[in-house]
Amino acid sequence: MDKLLIRGGRSLQGEVTISGAKNAALPELCAALLTAEPVVLSNVPRLQDVATTLKVLRSLGAQAERSESQPDTVTIDAGNITSREATYDLVKTMRASILVLGPLLARFGEAKVSLPGGCAIGSRPVDQHIKGLQAMGADISVEHGYILARAQRLKGARITTDMVTVTGTENLMMAAALAEGETVLENAAQEPEIPDLAELLIKMGARIEGHGTSKVRIQGVERLHAPAVPHEIIPDRIETGTFLCAVAAAGGDVTLRRADARHLDAVIDKLREAGASIESGDDWIRVRSQGRPKAVGFRTSEYPAFPTDMQAQFMALDCVAEGSARITETIFENRFMHVNELVRLGAKIEVDGHTAVVTGVPRLSGATVMATDLRASASLVIAGLVADGETLVDRIYHLDRGYDQMEAKLRGIGADIERVK
Repeated sequence: MDKLLIRGGRSLQGEVTISGAKNAALPELCAALLTAEPVVLSNVPRLQDVATTLKVLRSLGAQAERSESQPDTVTIDAGNITSREATYDLVKTMRASILVLGPLLARFGEAKVSLPGGCAIGSRPVDQHIKGLQAMGADISVEHGYILARAQRLKGARITTDMVTVTGTENLMMAAALAEGETVLENAAQEPEIPDLAELLIKMGARIEGHGTSKVRIQGVERLHAPAVPHEIIPDRIETGTFLCAVAAAGGDVTLRRADARHLDAVIDKLREAGASIESGDDWIRVRSQGRPKAVGFRTSEYPAFPTDMQAQFMALDCVAEGSARITETIFENRFMHVNELVRLGAKIEVDGHTAVVTGVPRLSGATVMATDLRASASLVIAGLVADGETLVDRIYHLDRGYDQMEAKLRGIGADIERVK
């Protein structure tokens, strides 16, 4: 099993190119199931979650391959789908596999998708997906761990989800694109990945308005087609935020290329509050940090507020900041599992329910730590960059799910980091 060995204490200098967004790539790969024509996506990150999604699509009979000459380009041809079943063996490794449910049901009138199962950071119920599809006329049952869905043709409906759900919004938007009549999604998620998916669907012939707001309107069409040109996936805002936090914690001067500051207003505001200097243009962000950061508290919430996916990384920054900060997690019930590992590195953190109080220390001390989930692993890498001595991060397969060659990118800006067996 691979691990990351980090020798801390170096400031970061240079440039990093940000990869395409994982949370946009996964639904957009599944959206290719909505048409029999080959869909081409560019800026597709090289991640384990993307590889898993491609496996799921192939298991359904689709051809899904990366270009040898342009590795960030993927073509999905769902013209000869042979199965409507996403099996447990594949779905259990990645909850986003539920995103094949809406497209399969809308195009073929049936789908059998395994329930995703547990998740380390907390429950992510799929009942809102089911509720929405039932409102559109689907006959759905859950048997032996599988969602069984049938519909002659889905019909437009007004759907108000009980909570804001990103994958729920995506699944229902994709299904509604081929439904009969108008579908209105109330309480829709507004994350930047939602309008990016909507723009792909519009290029495929879908009729969608309001994407990126809490109310999305979809006028169903008879069929969708391939986009005339490859659809480029937006930059990964969480990878961007992670590198911003790393520089703010370790110090240095780094420019992020192919990055979009507009998707990170809440994070950038907090980093400036912590003392980092941040400038940005259309496709770049420059972050500079000197001296010890200032402790900054925050509360996670749905976009455009502070993202739960940046909570762990910012906590690592607070661990070495001047002062103390209160961090409140409102999205997932188990998203403080990185706390015990940060404490192993010398951090001072007290947790009470959904709130953590972090008291900064002048320096952390290297140790062996274990990643418990994707974003927790990133927080341990940041902590290792500022810790004295060597830090060994175990179970980095979590990191590989959502970060494209993270150690190589960090080495390129001066970090002493290597992957070891």
